Amino acid sequence: MRVPILKQGQYLIASIQDALTDEDLAELRQEVVARVGQYRTRGVIIDVTALDVLDSFAARTLRDLAHTITLRGAETVIVGIQPDVAFAMVQMGLTLAGVTTHLDLEEGLAWLDARRRTAGAAR
Repeated sequence: MRVPILKQGQYLIASIQDALTDEDLAELRQEVVARVGQYRTRGVIIDVTALDVLDSFAARTLRDLAHTITLRGAETVIVGIQPDVAFAMVQMGLTLAGVTTHLDLEEGLAWLDARRRTAGAAR
């Protein structure tokens, strides 16, 4: 597995360190979804800070992964989209529609914590 996936409490953190092939992205998708069930994960953070490019297949795969994780009962947040990557995505018409994004890992963890507190208060 080219992408380290760390367990932090009830969260998983997948930190993408460099550009991934289509096969790497498919492996990441399978591994994260499996671990969500295995660890009864409540949230997943996908950190793309190290990426300086995000092609259409990668963007679509990350969006689909986030939606799949939601169907498995966990929240997903993508963090660390660099300014040039965001600009290029807009120029190419790529979106992460329906996916929560935040500036960095710290903000992503804070968002997941807030979602857990809100869900707990609603019960």
